[in-house]
Amino acid sequence: MRSSSAALLIAAGVLLLISIKMAAAGAGAFTASSARSPLPLNATRKLPSDLEVGGDVAGLPAGTTRYVTLDSLLAVPLVTYTVTDDPNFSGSTKISGIALEDLAPLLGAEPSADLVLAICDDKYRAAYTRAYLKEHHPLLVLLVNGEPPSRWPKDPGTHRYDMGPYMISHPRFTPSFKILSHSDEAQIPWGIVRLEFHHENALFGEIAPLGSHAGDASVQAGYKIAKQNCFHCHNSGGQSEQKSGRPWLALGVFASGAPEYFSAYVRDPKKENAQAQMPGNPSYDDATLQALRNYFATFVPAEKR
Repeated sequence: MRSSSAALLIAAGVLLLISIKMAAAGAGAFTASSARSPLPLNATRKLPSDLEVGGDVAGLPAGTTRYVTLDSLLAVPLVTYTVTDDPNFSGSTKISGIALEDLAPLLGAEPSADLVLAICDDKYRAAYTRAYLKEHHPLLVLLVNGEPPSRWPKDPGTHRYDMGPYMISHPRFTPSFKILSHSDEAQIPWGIVRLEFHHENALFGEIAPLGSHAGDASVQAGYKIAKQNCFHCHNSGGQSEQKSGRPWLALGVFASGAPEYFSAYVRDPKKENAQAQMPGNPSYDDATLQALRNYFATFVPAEKR
């Protein structure tokens, strides 16, 4: 009996070690079935619907772009959800696609890369951190109600623009955090043409606050809000391509030199400029706007404030 018990204990120990190693292996940025083969990446575009792939991709020099066809993506086993809370759709809608956390290794993302960047045809960009992926499981949508992108409904705002070739949605979305009056927002862009894979610290390090006040609580709160909101259209450093014509430094100049205008514009852009395309943030209270001003002001040298 004792020898049997000892054998059982040894077996249990071996299983525990195996479990720990498997858990460690699965604790990387992205996880996908190792049985799936990487998708073929082409050096040139074959069709307008090809998805561009770039960033930290294994075996590719920096700045290299590859292309994956829609047919290749559709060949991957898809997951299907019926969504009811996505404002891009009118009512209950069936979506089919590939979870970003599963798609990353299929596209050759470096195992150490922990952020997916989706870029739209108008340079709008949405960043999906490891925490966001784990919490919300966003999906690269390939079919809407069983239909390919060419037969998707038009955009929900003007009903004039195609929402393809790709978009991102969720099985469902529940905000997972709140910073002052900014709640976690669903990142659901349409018109996506490119996916990039990055290291979160490197990407957002380019917009980290500067100067002696960088660690202030208000500045850090503004930084966290800006990463999820302002980064969509205003970029800095290596992320120079942007939807908006106002880069990070310009926002800093407004925040420090014209704080009332900055706050009014963030809350209701069209009231300040009828031609503004930026969506408003009417729910932002004074403390939230102050945090954003404090954060952006760190990019302006003290002698110029």
